[in-house]
Amino acid sequence: MLELLHIENIAVIEEADIQFRPGFNALTGETGAGKSIVIDAMGAVLGGRTSRDLIRTGAAKAFVSAEFSGVPADLPGLAENGVVPDEDGNLMLQREISGEGKNVCRVNGRPVTVAQLRQIGGELLNIHGQHDGTQLLDEEQHGAYLDRFGRTEEPLETYRAAYGVLAKLREEIRALQMDEAEKARRVDSLRFQIDELERAELHPGEEEELTQRRNLLRNGEKYLSALAGADYCLSGDDDSAGAVSQLGGAEDALSSVRGLDEALNEAFNRLEELRSEAYDLAETIRDLRGNFEFSPEELDAAESRADQLYRLKKKYGATVEDMLEYLDRCQKELDAIETADDTLILLERKREKAEQAVIAAGGALTEARRAAAGELEARIQKELRDLDMNRVRFAIEFTEKEPGPDGCDVVRFLMSANAGEDLKPISKIASGGELARIMLALKNVLAEQEAIGTLVFDEVDTGVSGRAAQKVAEKLAQVSRQKQVLCVTHLPQLAAMADTHFSVEKGESKGRTFTHVVLLDRERRKAELARITGGTKVTDALLESAGELLDEAEVYRKKLKA
Repeated sequence: MLELLHIENIAVIEEADIQFRPGFNALTGETGAGKSIVIDAMGAVLGGRTSRDLIRTGAAKAFVSAEFSGVPADLPGLAENGVVPDEDGNLMLQREISGEGKNVCRVNGRPVTVAQLRQIGGELLNIHGQHDGTQLLDEEQHGAYLDRFGRTEEPLETYRAAYGVLAKLREEIRALQMDEAEKARRVDSLRFQIDELERAELHPGEEEELTQRRNLLRNGEKYLSALAGADYCLSGDDDSAGAVSQLGGAEDALSSVRGLDEALNEAFNRLEELRSEAYDLAETIRDLRGNFEFSPEELDAAESRADQLYRLKKKYGATVEDMLEYLDRCQKELDAIETADDTLILLERKREKAEQAVIAAGGALTEARRAAAGELEARIQKELRDLDMNRVRFAIEFTEKEPGPDGCDVVRFLMSANAGEDLKPISKIASGGELARIMLALKNVLAEQEAIGTLVFDEVDTGVSGRAAQKVAEKLAQVSRQKQVLCVTHLPQLAAMADTHFSVEKGESKGRTFTHVVLLDRERRKAELARITGGTKVTDALLESAGELLDEAEVYRKKLKA
């Protein structure tokens, strides 16, 4: 459960510590006091989307931390992200948001990404917003709700794998199917391109070799002159000795005295090495000079080849290697077109088998969904009775459709709001209050199957009042016996039913607005309930009524504990 929520510099909250307790926790306050900011802070520390606008004016950064207790070590999402609770089962989530938009996230001190924080936070706490009821109007979500309840992951994954094979085969067949005129045009185009590239006789690395040889040919005279000069310096001519000969003379001069002194011997050895290296170098330069052949014809051929490659690159690729890859693709496409008829026959046979596999997998998925639907209908119907919706009927309709990515059936939630009326789509007959209660029922049923220990309800009582409000309060009290419940509400019935009651209060100091979260005792709870009921004018009668409401709620909670 969520033990402590610490907030710094989030909107009008400069700093706040909220120590939540087990059971049912309620947060109330004037409109605009900052209740939604507390929810925004929770969302931020759970890895939700945030904005720099969330940072309090004048502050450089915002910070939120949430401490959870009783976290199972094997909770999904923890191990795969390298996170484990401490030995007491505690887990600390932290998020810092800077004015530059940077985020620093940690779990038990270990740095994590926002995505990892979101995955881990989603296993610890669920926030159900005031607009969640409108999700029921989106019939595309109904199948997802049913799959989540029925835990149909295995048959759904099997179906999606089969459908993926079928979709790929259909795409391959579409790619091969073209009319004869189009096929002829494409074949002519491919053959022209293949012929042009093959006649070019390209080979990998050719461009680099050609560039190097062309530069050499362009500078042929300079190249030969340089080699001749180097050859003269090293080997000399008939009239003068070169470096090799001079080094040999120095070597001969020292040879007779090399044994007299170690230093002379070392100098002789170095001369010997120098002369040998100079001799080898002279031979290399002589070979380069003798092997170099220059002709204007070769230069013209190199320039012509470079121009050809330039023109081909503009059409087929930035490099010779790219052009060769393009040639290979063209040859494969031409082969595929020329053998398309045979290939289509084979693909059609595979497609028929793939369709059979999809139908079989789809049937298994539908069967699993129908089994789950019966159970979900019964569970929702029970929840609705608890929420004082005895006359409402809830049903799940299946309509067959062409196989798609999510199955072979359309799942749709139906309801009848009054006795004797036919079942119709929820989107056409449900009021705002009914949507809120149906969504609450659905969320409660789904939450029972999950390991999440804390449920947050943000003004889910919208459109609910009177007896229905009391039933919603009782339902949340029932849920809080199994999971920790945090509820932001404007209804006195829900606030009175809470085990713990916080008031979100706004004030001013030195021209700045500040929001504080205050834990209320019984007397302050009476005053807050009276304010919620009667507005700004709190009378003795309202206070007495608030006391009775608290007494009745306490009696109900004791019944739940019995």
